[in-house]
Amino acid sequence: MALIYDEPSRTFGEYLLIPNLTTKQCTPANVDLLAPVARFKAEPGDAPPDPRKSPLTINVPIASAMMQSVSGAELGIALARVGGLSFIFGSQSIESEAEMVRQVKNYKAGFVVSDSNLRPDARLSDALALTRRTGHSTVAITEDGTPTGRFHGILTSRDYRIGHTPLDTTVRELMTPFEAIHSGRAGITLQQANELIWKHKLNCLPIIDEQQRLVYLVFRKDHDAHQEHPLENVDKEKRLVIGAGINSRDYSERVPALMEAGADVLCIDSSDGYSEWQRDTIEFVKSRYGARGLVGAGNVVDREGFLYLVEAGADFVKVGIGGGSICITREQKGIGRGQASAVIEVARARDEYFRKTGHYVPICSDGGISQDYHVTLALAMGADFVMMGRYFARFDEAPGRKVRINNQTMKEYWGEGSNRARNWQRYDHGGSGKTQLEFEEGVDSYVPYAGKLKDNLEVTLAKVRSTMCNCGSLNLRELYQRARLTVASSVSIHEGGVHDVIPRDMRSVPSET
Repeated sequence: MALIYDEPSRTFGEYLLIPNLTTKQCTPANVDLLAPVARFKAEPGDAPPDPRKSPLTINVPIASAMMQSVSGAELGIALARVGGLSFIFGSQSIESEAEMVRQVKNYKAGFVVSDSNLRPDARLSDALALTRRTGHSTVAITEDGTPTGRFHGILTSRDYRIGHTPLDTTVRELMTPFEAIHSGRAGITLQQANELIWKHKLNCLPIIDEQQRLVYLVFRKDHDAHQEHPLENVDKEKRLVIGAGINSRDYSERVPALMEAGADVLCIDSSDGYSEWQRDTIEFVKSRYGARGLVGAGNVVDREGFLYLVEAGADFVKVGIGGGSICITREQKGIGRGQASAVIEVARARDEYFRKTGHYVPICSDGGISQDYHVTLALAMGADFVMMGRYFARFDEAPGRKVRINNQTMKEYWGEGSNRARNWQRYDHGGSGKTQLEFEEGVDSYVPYAGKLKDNLEVTLAKVRSTMCNCGSLNLRELYQRARLTVASSVSIHEGGVHDVIPRDMRSVPSET
């Protein structure tokens, strides 16, 4: 007969944390949110081990879902700058996904490949059109107008006056020529480049090779921006870290393109990861790229699914089926599990596997987070980091359009299982060859617009750090080892919110009489 679990399937909203002793060292400023992303070997013992042993870490345990309405290049940049990790959605052409990865890797690298370039014989009108298109006021002038052509000079907004300088004036007449520009030679370190910028009071330092070809640009504002973003996730070359979604169908073509574009980690995007198709995909990545090819897999909700993917070589495993706000997999197919129950069981399997083999495989809790404190609960239950979609879809940096509905500003948000996403490769099993969904597992919806990512995430992380202090924990290892949780009744959940009062709306305060 069918195996029937005695324990109910529980969600994050059914749990509360019990406070531990808060010591004098437990202040939010002392909390370290460093989290591992890829598997690593460590001395078997109490899990989790030191995350710094992982080949890839993130400074805050937050990732954005690989969804069309969430993770484009702009959000990937914004999230990496505040310490998180974005996974560019894979439900698009290979070329466009690779280009998004390149945009993130080139956005802020310390050494930036110029993406605003003109020839010396171009006109001011061309420069203005380029500036409007890219948003960049600094234009590199090269002999052939390419990012790596022979360098002739720099054109900035200070070199002309809109409305006074004739639009047909050539760039050659306006630019600061190479002879009058301080530059650095290829091979210079970022520290040396910044020293030249400060010494000569520059806003931009061109880096050229022995043939006077442009190699990179280094900007003062990037140095300043790094000071404003101390948790920024960067690789060894000071480029932003970015992930990319793949599927189990066209991986032999998609993976090489994404790796060439600079993706730091890949993740198989599927509603059900307990499949031979995912094993084939993982084996391809590992056989082709070895240790350099970091790849996550999932989604699973139990011990068996986790062990299958780990033994196949997955570097991290995503946990969760049907818990997303726009996911209707449970309604349509009757499969899934409460997110809390899934995370707890998989975390136990992860710890058991670590004690047995000495290999620690991070798990990512994907879905089921509707309140900020659910992030802390997921981490306390054993998740190494969490992945969210709706949370990020609300922000300026997400791809969805802003619309006005009932006098409220909203943003579009649609699931990868909806017909709008047309992501048949995520749900097709085997070689059916179908190019459309037979039924939907996601909906097309709206979420309230919330503004900038950085502003909102700072509030969420402040809550996480504060709660960790209440639990007597200064890092994620301590939180998982020390956290005490209790199942909350529906009455106690109600009691935890506003009750038995009429909330005062400050916009309509009654006048005193």
